[in-house]
Amino acid sequence: MSTHPKLAGKDTAAPADGLHATRGKGNRTRRGGLTRALGYTALVLVAMLYIYPFLIQLATSFKTDADATNNPLSLWPQHFTTAAFSRLAEADYPRWFANSAIVALFVTAGRVFFDSLAGYALARLRFPGRGALFAAVIAVMAVPGVVLLIPKFLVLNQIGMYDSYSGMIVPLLADAAGVFIMKQFFESIPVSVEEAARIDGASTFRTFWSIVLPMARPALLTLTILSFQGSWNELGHFIVSRQSPDLNTLTTGVASLVSGQLGSGNQYPLKLAATLLMTIPVALVFFAFQRHFVRGGTSGATKG
Repeated sequence: MSTHPKLAGKDTAAPADGLHATRGKGNRTRRGGLTRALGYTALVLVAMLYIYPFLIQLATSFKTDADATNNPLSLWPQHFTTAAFSRLAEADYPRWFANSAIVALFVTAGRVFFDSLAGYALARLRFPGRGALFAAVIAVMAVPGVVLLIPKFLVLNQIGMYDSYSGMIVPLLADAAGVFIMKQFFESIPVSVEEAARIDGASTFRTFWSIVLPMARPALLTLTILSFQGSWNELGHFIVSRQSPDLNTLTTGVASLVSGQLGSGNQYPLKLAATLLMTIPVALVFFAFQRHFVRGGTSGATKG
């Protein structure tokens, strides 16, 4: 029996087309794998550029002064020692740490509360000058903090809060960036949720505290991390708000180490050990809430 030429042609061509398609798919898969490998390699190299200084900091903290001077970039101490940490413990470092913890905790709690209140008022309440007030908040964000240092000193000195815990804490209890973050997030929450609460007889503050604020948990965690990090690393404000050594925070205390307060020489292990201990609390807070931080930073970008 004879086979139709057209049918025969189709039967023989089909396997060839399938073979070419399979080869093309394999080539694309290999190219995709190579691209991913190159991308991961580039990311690892960039990550190492950022991690390497921290590794140097960690290694130098356990070196002797001579070893740190002769081998500043070595990642392994020739003579392992904890002398730098012992000197910090004998000095005022524990007091500096306690002062930083007190200020950071009060400032963080204050910013979360007051920034949330202000953000909710700007997002939901209708009052004269609301737009101008929000524009002023945005304008404050554009002003460099160093410009306000001398006015802060004059105001604190005039009202009798200079060189005290209150002078270090009160001016930091609210910030424009936190108000902006909370306002943007509150605007993404459906108004119908608040309307239902008001129908049930809830007041404005009750609606804010019991209904809206729990829904803003991602933004609150973001604000908590930023507030803690900002107050813990604050330097300029603490320079102009206090004078007594007993009120030194970690930032002002470590800055004094650079001037050679605890001795002569470069003192690399002492300085890097101080900054290492100073970095640990912020790093722990960030890594503990990193997932919430990323979610909170992007959740207010769209309105739902």
